[in-house]
Formats: sequence, structure tokens, C-alpha cells
Amino acid sequence: MAHYLPEKRVSNEYFNQLNGLSNEWIIERTGIEERRKAAEHENTNTLTLDAIKALQNKLPDLEKTVDLIIGATYTPFDTIYTLAHAAQRYLNIGDIPVVSISTACSSLINAFEIVEGYFATNKASKALVVAAEHNTRYSDENDKVAGHLWGDGAVAFYVSKEQLATTDLKVLEIKTKGAANVGKADESVILQPVDAGFKMPFGRDVFQQACIHMAEITEYIVKNNNIGVQDIRFLVPHQANNRITKNVAKQLGLHKKNALSNIEYLGNTGCAGCGILLSEHEAKINAGEYVVMTVFGGGYSCGAMLLQKQGDLTN
Repeated sequence: MAHYLPEKRVSNEYFNQLNGLSNEWIIERTGIEERRKAAEHENTNTLTLDAIKALQNKLPDLEKTVDLIIGATYTPFDTIYTLAHAAQRYLNIGDIPVVSISTACSSLINAFEIVEGYFATNKASKALVVAAEHNTRYSDENDKVAGHLWGDGAVAFYVSKEQLATTDLKVLEIKTKGAANVGKADESVILQPVDAGFKMPFGRDVFQQACIHMAEITEYIVKNNNIGVQDIRFLVPHQANNRITKNVAKQLGLHKKNALSNIEYLGNTGCAGCGILLSEHEAKINAGEYVVMTVFGGGYSCGAMLLQKQGDLTN
């Protein structure tokens, strides 16, 4: 896996000057101190390609084996020529399935689940999964409710049906579910590009539902694999709000040092956020250790993925 982040950093001071929100106020409510913002020449597709280029530094022959591409985003540069199609064109791979999906901030886990289906039916064996968000393209910085939340970034994963190396992260289980039947799922987070950018009129409902569902689905996937919460090396949650991460960790009885976070310096990077977070901490995961990615998206939807680092456990 590999990720890409735009160079431009936007501090809380920018929003203080723009609309009077103080640094302390933003940190207290979100945990965000700064976020990344794509340059004028960047968009969702270019962010994706830069993440793929970073992955190619690790896997220079990537295009020779990929037989499936799944893209995930809710902030597309183009809803026709998607980030997945941009990835295919860049790698110049023909005659393979290429799919782009959106289930808001849980899209990345759903992308992995789609790969699981292709692998199970023997329609593919080597997949490229990409997730990118250009949140600042759609956000209104003058919006005092949500304008200061968003950051941009992308991540790319190479997923193989068979183990490739002794240090692989193995996917043990993926569990997703829609939750559009609860709370204010139909109106809590809105993105209607033609009419307006991001709106979050019911942020409290999002917060409450995220805390409930991320904890529940994490607990389910852990118990279903006969391990305990204490066996989790890292919880890798969606980066919507640092208070959500702390709340979920507390519900699970997980020590705060094991609940990872990058929202402090990246902001909410949407469905790419948990992938970027895992990429940042991959080197810290030792053989035999478990990692749980857990996400919640507006609309609503949620998911979790349990991984285990492979390797020699005798050392």
C-alpha cells in the first residue's frame, strides 16, 4: 500500500481569519489542527495517480499483474471518467473489470468487499484498490458548521488472492452494512454538487450513529474471529472526528494508544482516511498482530475489516 497527500497545509488560523473560528474551538470539537488541500492543478483523479505512483515505487511491475481495479470516492472529478478509469488508463491495462463506487466514508471497505467477491468467483486474482477524496473542491470554507473539517488525499492498495510475501497483511474478514434506516440518515450529510457543496445540518446525529455502529461492527468482527479486543494492535478508524475515535475506543475497552489517528494534521479525508492511516503505520505492525479498520459513512453505512500481519512467529 501507499498514499499521497497534497503539499499545501491549511492551519486553523486560516479559518480564524476567514470566519472567526478559533484554533481552540476547532481542536476541542474535532481534534483538527491543520489539513491538506489539493493545488489548483490537482483533482480526485490526479491524487489517485500520485498514490499509484507511490505504490509503484514498491511494486515497479504493478501493471503486469493487475486484473481488477476498484475505485472509491464520493468527491469525483468526473462521474463518468472515474478515478478507477483514470487508474486503468495510466497503467494501460486492457480487458479487465474496472468499477468505481461510493458509499460515502465507508467506500474503501466496500471496495475491498467487491474485490473479495471477484476473487471468490475466480474472475480476478490481483486487484488494485484506490480511494481518493478532493473534499476541498466541494466544501464551503465559509460554513462555520463544516467548512473547516475537510482535507484531501489518496491511497492505493495491491490486493492478491494468494499470499505474495511473508510480511503480507492478510484480510481475515470483511463485514459491511447499510444503516439508512436509522436516525437522520437521509439529511444529516448532504453533497449536491449542482446545487451546493457539503452541508451537515445534523452533525450530532452523525456523531452518535458513528460511535454506535463503528463500535458494534468492530466488536462483531473481533468476536467472530475468536479473538479479543485486547488482541488488536491497532484500531484504524475513519477520521471524521477525534472524539468519535476516543468514544469508540472507550466503548471497546481499547487503550487510546492503540486507536490510531491522523485527523490532527490531515482533517477529514473521507473514505481515503483510514487507508492513509494504515499506510502511515504499516511498518509498526509486527508478525501475528491484528488490525481492525472500522468506518462509518453518511447516508448511512458502516464496515470493518480484520487483518493480520503474516510472518515468522518463532522469532
